[in-house]
Parts: sequence; C-alpha cells; structure tokens
Amino acid sequence: IGDNMVGAGCNTLRAASARTFTCRASRRHCAPVVAKVDLQGGPRVIRGKCYVTKDNIDTDQIIPAEYLTLVPSKPDEYEKLGSYALIGLPDDLYPTRYIEVDSMKTEYPIIVGGNNFGCGSSREHAPVALGAAGAKVCVSQSYARIFFRNCVSTGELYPVETDLRLCDELETGDEVEVDMEKDVLTVLSSGKTYSLKALGDAGPVIDAGGIFNYARASGMIKAAK
Repeated sequence: IGDNMVGAGCNTLRAASARTFTCRASRRHCAPVVAKVDLQGGPRVIRGKCYVTKDNIDTDQIIPAEYLTLVPSKPDEYEKLGSYALIGLPDDLYPTRYIEVDSMKTEYPIIVGGNNFGCGSSREHAPVALGAAGAKVCVSQSYARIFFRNCVSTGELYPVETDLRLCDELETGDEVEVDMEKDVLTVLSSGKTYSLKALGDAGPVIDAGGIFNYARASGMIKAAK
C-alpha cells in the first residue's frame, strides 16, 4: 500500500524525503513534526483512548454521503464535518458513539480497525472527517489503497498497519500508546505490547501536513508569497 500512496509522484517524494528529512537513523536530526494531527513538534507518539472497529469499515460509515456538501476548506464546516465522523456505523454493532451527541470532538484519538479499513469510494472527506473529529492515528491490519493514500496526501491521519488482529485484542475505551518511532502499541493498563509496521516514506509527508505542504517544504513547488 505504502508504495502507491502518492501516485506518480512517489519516487520524487522518496528522493525529497531522503534529502529533507534525513531521519531514518535518528529523529534527533529531523525536522519537527508539524502534522495536522498536531503533535506539537514532538515525536510520533500518541496516547489516549482507542475506538475499536472491525473489518471493511467503508467510507459511507466513516462519513455518509449526505454530509459531503460540507466544505473542509471552510473552518466552521471542517469542524462540522468532524462532528459526523463514523456516524454511519450501525448502532447495534457499535453502541458507543465515536462522537457523543451534541459534541464536536471525539474522546478517542486512536482508532483500531481490522482488514480493509476505508474501503468504498475515493472521497477525501473520509480521513478529513476523522482528522477534524480529533483522530490522530488509525491502526489496522490493512487499508483500502485510496484511503491510505488520502490519509497521506491530506496529512490528517497516520495510517499505521500491523500484522496482528488488534481489533480482537482491544476494546473501545482501552488506554493505549502508539509509538511510531519504535513501531509498537502498548496497552497502558497491562504493559502488553504489539508490533506495528513502520510508516516508511508516508511518515514525513504526514509530518509536514500533507502532500502540498511537504512539496513546498522540500522545494518541489514554490511556496505562495
């Protein structure tokens, strides 16, 4: 999936990544993290409650089509879009809402999924809605290719993969830490750890806040004056 994350420009981005974010060996020499997920310049480590989903969570469940009239480039509509994130999940399978009624933000910055998370349409609104809601990272066995690519291109959400079926191991409300530096998820109550796959070349693009911010920062395109 990662190799297709930015389409035809992927090879160029890899080269720019090596030039601009020479940080594979040590994060001490990296540019600070400035992702839209707002890690406040720190490392890619996220703590908080997780919201657990299962297989084949599609974009209609993430953000139903009726809300696609909202324009994410408008701040008030961006926030409104986030308030509907995951509202399409069936109540009988997910009695705990991702966002409480009359709330604009979620208390679950970490989403855990199964296979094929983000399948369905190619709408960029899906990762944007999750990011607007306050999600910072999703940990799943696999992603729909276009959803993964949209997470990277928008810079709204870190899409982390794992070979493990964490959606059967964890429960909604568990406090966990996702350490994308060491590629491990830790359950804070027990200390139990699970291995994750490295973000690879997707990481620096999301750190920069998306594909266009990354391209400007790396000199691939000129910044607007």
